[in-house]
Amino acid sequence: MTSEAHTQTEELRGRLEQAHRQIDNLRQRQRSLEQQLQTAGRNNERLTGLLEATRGQIEQLKQALEADGQPPFTFATVIGYREQRERTEGREIEAATAPGCDVLHSGRKLRVSVSPLIRPEEISAGSQVLLNENYTIIAVLAPEGTGEIARVKEVLPDGRLVILARGEEERVVKLSPSAVTHTDEGEKPPRVGDTVVVDLRTGTATEVVPLSEVEDVVLEETPDIAYGDIGGLAEQIEQIRDAVELPFLHADLFREHGLRAPKGILLYGPPGCGKTMIAKAVATSLAGGEASGAYFLNIKGPELLNKYVGETERHIRVIFSRARERASAGCPVVVFFDEMEALFRTRGTGVSSDVETTIVPQLLAEIDGVESLDNVIVIGASNREDMIDPAILRPGRLDVKIRVQRPSAQGAREILRIHLGDSIPLRPALIEEYGGREPLREALIDTTVSQLYPAHSGFMSGAVLSNIVDRTKKLAIKEYLARAEEDHFKGLTQEHLDEAIKQELAEQRDMVAGLGLTEPKPGAFEPAGNGPRA
Repeated sequence: MTSEAHTQTEELRGRLEQAHRQIDNLRQRQRSLEQQLQTAGRNNERLTGLLEATRGQIEQLKQALEADGQPPFTFATVIGYREQRERTEGREIEAATAPGCDVLHSGRKLRVSVSPLIRPEEISAGSQVLLNENYTIIAVLAPEGTGEIARVKEVLPDGRLVILARGEEERVVKLSPSAVTHTDEGEKPPRVGDTVVVDLRTGTATEVVPLSEVEDVVLEETPDIAYGDIGGLAEQIEQIRDAVELPFLHADLFREHGLRAPKGILLYGPPGCGKTMIAKAVATSLAGGEASGAYFLNIKGPELLNKYVGETERHIRVIFSRARERASAGCPVVVFFDEMEALFRTRGTGVSSDVETTIVPQLLAEIDGVESLDNVIVIGASNREDMIDPAILRPGRLDVKIRVQRPSAQGAREILRIHLGDSIPLRPALIEEYGGREPLREALIDTTVSQLYPAHSGFMSGAVLSNIVDRTKKLAIKEYLARAEEDHFKGLTQEHLDEAIKQELAEQRDMVAGLGLTEPKPGAFEPAGNGPRA
């Protein structure tokens, strides 16, 4: 290799090394720039966050400055909304006929304007509203949930209420739409006896308070018991149908003959003989078989009594007011007082605190007072009719007195036929033996009656017979379960009836002994006779 070539090689090698160093420098600069770019990006993110936080603080400060600059809003209570009306030229200014709202503000009655953003139907008497500095309504709020409690004494035809407020003071107030309950059947305004929240400043009832005081003593039912569900009382049912149904179903004939329907009926006799069932059947019968056509107000007597003077009398007024309210629509209403002697005892007996001296006159005033009781029938039930005040029992009040006696042997058969109906399972082997359900059922009934009558007729009642049948059903169910639910062991037998009668008689014997009465004769409580058995 010549010296010239060697020189060129060395020169090229030097340039190559220089190029490598330049490339290394460029790579280092690139890495440095990338690090600077990453640092700048992080700084940029921090600045962006700082700017967002600063913007939020600026908005808060702006809102605070705006709020500090706003005048305070005041509250007012709506008395009523006034629609726009025609102006009489020369006698009225336009402001007097323009639409507006009457409010109570700081004890003053004002007529203020309403913001165009608020619809007039949103404003109702008793509502709370917000007023701005120009006394313009800018927001409508719900009525206050507090106020004075008052009782509704009467509902006027125009919807206003007569209430009893402080110290039995009578006031007339308007009814706020918020006090009207909306149901599937339509609007349900307050009724007589209801408790309402009133604002006496504006004269508005704003809410019905669902206190259960009156509802506790009045149980309103739509009975489903018919005369056919009652056995052994054919004579009594005939009497009560003549007394109640004839005047109602043939009112024209009664008016033509100058007869008036009885105001009340007294059902008296031993307990458990069907007095309450008869009263319910009356309501069902008057409804013509439609449960919605008649009402049965069952008065729970002991809860009607109240230790505060005048409260029991007020409850009686509410009861008859509810009855008149229902009867005004043409529906018959039965007001049923069970255990009547507990409420309306003979006055002057000195028993208890003699509360009957004011309760009895209140009932008499409701029955034959100035307010008519059209379509309202008062039925009382008692097993101590001798304790009821004679003034209640005189003609013109409880006109009809019907004695509900203990069932005879024939009556017991009728009662047992009802309780041992076609749906009650009987033992299949016995059905086959007697040739059908009906002959077997009659055989069971005859054998049962023969065991109970006449030896134990002195304490027989529909309730006792019903209890015997219920015991029989339980015994049949227990045997069926004990026999691994085999079908040929399912159903009632005479053995079940015998055992049920034995248990019931033993219970009656223990009760008689516990009351210290005369010990029954030996064998008086032992079932006798044989009947169909499995």
